[in-house]
Amino acid sequence: MLYREAGQFKATYAEDSQIFPIRQDRIGIALILAVAFVGTPLLSVAGLLSDYTFTAILTPFLIFSLAALGLNILTGYAGQLSLGTAAFMAVGAFASYNFMLRIDGMPILVAFILGGICAAAVGIVFGLPSLRIRGFYLAAATLATQFFIVWCLTKVGWFTNYSSSGVITAQKIEMLGYTFDTAFSKYLFVLSVVTVMALLAKNMVRTNIGRSWMAIRDMDMAAEVIGFRPMQTKLMAFAVSSFYCGVAGALFAYAYLGTVEPEGFNLDLSFRILFMIIIGGVGSILGSFLGAAFIVLLPIGLNMFMHFLEGSVGINLPSGISSSIELMVFGGLIIFFLIVEPHGLARLWQIGKEKLRLWPFPH
Repeated sequence: MLYREAGQFKATYAEDSQIFPIRQDRIGIALILAVAFVGTPLLSVAGLLSDYTFTAILTPFLIFSLAALGLNILTGYAGQLSLGTAAFMAVGAFASYNFMLRIDGMPILVAFILGGICAAAVGIVFGLPSLRIRGFYLAAATLATQFFIVWCLTKVGWFTNYSSSGVITAQKIEMLGYTFDTAFSKYLFVLSVVTVMALLAKNMVRTNIGRSWMAIRDMDMAAEVIGFRPMQTKLMAFAVSSFYCGVAGALFAYAYLGTVEPEGFNLDLSFRILFMIIIGGVGSILGSFLGAAFIVLLPIGLNMFMHFLEGSVGINLPSGISSSIELMVFGGLIIFFLIVEPHGLARLWQIGKEKLRLWPFPH
C-alpha cells in the first residue's frame, strides 16, 4: 500500500527508462542524498558529529562501498570470482601517486581517473585466464594477482619513489585552489565521487553491457549461442570492476590512510570486501552499500558491547578477545547468509518493499 506503483503512468520513453521508475524510490534516494550532503554538514556545524565520525565511520564506509561495488560488478553481475580486489586498489593508489608526483600540475581527479585506467589495464591482463577457467580456479588465479601486485610494489622502488621504508605520504587533495585537509571536507569529496560512480554503475547494469554480463553469468554457453561474445564481455567486466576498485584504492590512500603503502592493501582487505558483497547481496548495487555499512559498523558495535560488559556487568575480558570475536562473528554471519538468505541484506530489503505493497491488507 505504501510502496505501490499504481497510478504512476509512464507517458514517454524517458519516463519508462529512468533509473528509478517508481516515485517512492526517487523520493527515498533524494532524502538519502539530502541527509548526506546537507544534513550531515549541518550536524557537523552544530557540533553533534565529531571528526572521529567522519574519519572512522563515514569516509571508510563510502570508500569500501565503492570497492564492494566494483567487486559486485565482476562477481555479482558477470559471475567471475575474484580474490584480488585489494591488488587492483593498490594499483589505483600507486598509479595516482606517481601521476601526481611526476607530472606537474596534474589535477587530482584526473590522477584518480588515470589510476583507475591503470587498474583496469591490469585487470584486463589478469582477467585473461577467465577465458579458459572459471569458479574456484579463477579465484585462485586472481589470488595470485594479489600476491604478485603486492610483491611488485614492494620490490620495485620506482613505484614508492625509492622510499627506504616503503611508506610514502600521499599528496594533499587540492581542487580549484581549495585544499581538502579536514575530515569533513574529505568526506564531502569522497561522497561526491562515490555518488557519481554509483549512479553510473546503476545505469550501466541496465544497458546492453549489463545484460551481457548477466547472460554470461547465468549460462555462458547459451549466451554465446544467442550472440554474446564471452571474451569481450568478461574482459569488459574485469576492466570496469578494476577501474572502480582503482578509484576506491586512490580514495582509500588519499582520503582515509593519508599514506600510500603496499601493506595497506593486503589479502585481508580483499576478503573484507568479499564479505561485504556476500552479506550485503551479490548482484545488487544497494547490497554493496549495505554490506559495507555492516562491516564498518560491526567492529565499532562489538567494541561498544565489550566496554558495556566490562563497565556495567563487571566482566573482565582479555585484551585480544575483541578481534577474535569479530572474526568469529564475520564467519558466522557469512555461513548464516549463505544458508538462510544467499542474496544478503539487499534481498531482505526487497522482501520488505514487497510486504509494503500489500500492507495493511492480508493478501
